[in-house]
Parts: sequence; C-alpha cells; structure tokens
Amino acid sequence: MRIGSTLNIALRALRRNKMRSVLTALGIIIGVAAVIAMVGIGNGAKAQVEAQIASLGQNVILIFSGSTTSSGIRTGWGGAGTLKIEDAEAIRREVPGVVAVSEEVVSTTQVAAGNQNWFTRIYGESADYLDIRQWALADGAPFTAQDVRSANKVCVIGRTTSSQIYGNDDPVGQIIRIKNVPFTITGILTPKGLSTQGVDQDDIVIMPFTSAMKRVAGGTTLRNINVQIGDGRQIAAAQQQIISLLRQRHNIRPDGDDCGDDGFARLNRRRLARGWGDRDHEHHARERD
Repeated sequence: MRIGSTLNIALRALRRNKMRSVLTALGIIIGVAAVIAMVGIGNGAKAQVEAQIASLGQNVILIFSGSTTSSGIRTGWGGAGTLKIEDAEAIRREVPGVVAVSEEVVSTTQVAAGNQNWFTRIYGESADYLDIRQWALADGAPFTAQDVRSANKVCVIGRTTSSQIYGNDDPVGQIIRIKNVPFTITGILTPKGLSTQGVDQDDIVIMPFTSAMKRVAGGTTLRNINVQIGDGRQIAAAQQQIISLLRQRHNIRPDGDDCGDDGFARLNRRRLARGWGDRDHEHHARERD
C-alpha cells in the first residue's frame, strides 16, 4: 500500500508540474547521452591511436644517423649519412634478443607504367621489413633475402600507388618503371591508411635496399636501421647494447646524456605517448657525425 500511495502522489505531482517534469527529464536524457557519447568518442580515439602505433611494429628500435651543420643550416636526422650496412650486420650478429633487422634507404621519385605516372616514396628495405612492420600483403608475395643479396629488380607497392598507376587492375606481375629501370611487382600491401603524422602510408614502393642503393637512390649509406626485439622486456638492455656497439664502431665518446651530447638522442614511445599504454615501445637512437 505504501508503494502504491507513493506512486500515486508522484504521478499527481508530475501532472501538476508538467513543464518542470519535462525539463527535468530532458536534462537527465541530455546529460546521460552526452556522457555516453564522450565515452564512445574517447574509446574510439584511443583505439585508433593504438592501432596506428601498433602499425609501426612491436618492440621496434629505430636507429638514425644524425645531422650535419653547414653555414648554420642543419640537415636533420639522417643527414649525416654515417650509418653503414656493416653497422646493421653487426647489430644482427652481436646484440642478443634481436630477431629482425632492416636496413633502410629512402628516396622520392616518379614511377610509371604504360601512360600513367605518379610521384611517390621509395623505401629500400631488407626482407624482414614487412614482418617488423606487421604489414601483410593483400595479394602476391614479398621479395626474398635472395632478392636482397642479388639486388634484383622486384618490389611491392601500396594501395594508393597501385590505384594511381593501375586503377582497378591487378598490379601483381606487372612492370613498373622507376628512374627508367623496370621493376617487377611481386605483391600489393594491405592498406594502412594515414600515419600519426598524417602521411599516407599506402603511397609507397618497397624494394630490396640493395636495389634501391644500386638502381634508384645511389650511395652506400643508410637512412636508418629498423631493429625488432623478440621480448619487449629486453628493449632497454638491447638499446644500450646497440648504443655501445655503435659508439665503438664510430669512435664516439660515451660521456654525454640523453639530450645527445654523446652523439645519441634516445626517445621511447612511452614518453612520446604517455597514457596510451606501454605494450609497444619504439626507441630512437640518433648518431651525430
């Protein structure tokens, strides 16, 4: 009886104050909807950021050569051009916990097939690169370690490059000309979309780094070295071992700090993306000539 009486009194109060009741209900509805929407947007943004970070690869260390300064003009990371193929081989051979290494050469140039052409980024990498980046192929096959050793004229291309050159046609097995050198397309990459910097990751051609050096970019130095560690708990130790190894190989004094006084600048993904989770770690080691 008490519950029934209470309910009747409440209903009478609502009928007597219809406008107040409607406004109160509307406020509650809007407030709850706003909270749900904000939580949904926050979770979606977090998931998108985590997906973009994960697309860079798990437990990856990036090693850049440093910058040079001439007449007050600094070239930026990679400008010194001091990293060598032998450095990557030494890391692969001497640093415990390393499961994959990719020497990297980067350039931009015009590519063409038939009467179509497109200006895109050319990445020279080892056969480990797609595994490091966790980048699967939508069709075809990756180039092999033998292709790297022989500097074969093969490549895989991104979805954007493929659509600009071949439209809806299948590019696998087709010939693409890069600096008038014919390369056979062995595979097409699954789309990754925009990077955290807003760069289209699918606008790319990836080939053996030896082919990029010999046939496209020229030179004998690397832009950077990608290193993957098998166990994320070993990243800090592996980073220090890589730093020590490169200091020894390049005669750099170990008397600086993390700001780069010793020729290295070290940043990790946890410091760059605090609060996004620490399941992935990316370290940058920069060597200054």
